[in-house]
Amino acid sequence: MSITLLGGFNSATYNPFAGPTPTIEYLIVAGGGAGGFAGSGYGGGGGGGGGLLTAAGLNVSTGVSYTITVGAGAPALSAAASGAAGNNSSIAVGTTITATGGGGGVGFGFGTGAANGGSGGGGSGSTNGGTGISGQGYDGGTTPGSGGGSGGGGAGSVGIRTPISNSGGGGGTGVCSTITGQRVFYAGGGGGAPYIGGTTDYLYGRGVAGGGDGASWNSVYIAAGSGLANSGGGGGGTHQNAGTPSGAGGSGIVIIRYPANFDPPASLTGTDGVQSGIANGYRVYVWTNSGTITF
Repeated sequence: MSITLLGGFNSATYNPFAGPTPTIEYLIVAGGGAGGFAGSGYGGGGGGGGGLLTAAGLNVSTGVSYTITVGAGAPALSAAASGAAGNNSSIAVGTTITATGGGGGVGFGFGTGAANGGSGGGGSGSTNGGTGISGQGYDGGTTPGSGGGSGGGGAGSVGIRTPISNSGGGGGTGVCSTITGQRVFYAGGGGGAPYIGGTTDYLYGRGVAGGGDGASWNSVYIAAGSGLANSGGGGGGTHQNAGTPSGAGGSGIVIIRYPANFDPPASLTGTDGVQSGIANGYRVYVWTNSGTITF
């Protein structure tokens, strides 16, 4: 409804349904962990998906600049080692709401287990998977004495341990969100690499929901896949024989939406102009890089 004020005043629009400030719904996904790089033919574990937090009904205040941080994924490995954890993503609202980066997959012979994180990295050889954070993600798969690497944990389930001896386990599932008006999966775990020995072609682990596949051997070595950018997916594990890097973790993302009958923000920085806009009766703002929002 519009009310036009006469007598020299400018026209203005009055919205009787909107309160002074909206309550917002958010999705925060941290950066994914990198896959492990195992030596001696063993398969490296997959990287864990970035921690994922989502909720509705968060109260915000006018005139306050909220800081949005989008975590980078962990870098790939080019030498035998365990993968690093991804970086955190957050919304600063007085008390900062933080999703924790995914844990890196372990490379056999480098430590006793994979890194912890929002979701844990996958194990390798006879090592344990990393531990996830309750409410953000799940544990990485543990490898019980097999030469293959297990999958990294995802925001939706535990990473898969080696299903067949010496094969690579698949990444844990991600979480589906419709906050942008479309169905998108986030924060899946990376797949583990298989053991490489003799002439046997062992199976590699598949990454899901943005997670990268583990390196494989099928007549030729195939490089590990990296996590999808702005999905928080974990990177795939690899092995020294492949001669190629492990998979890097995918970067995170932050999304805010609130009913479109409220005014747009007073200011915005860093949002993705292609993905941000009005969808299904909501104002939707997407950050693929860090920025700010003021209501």
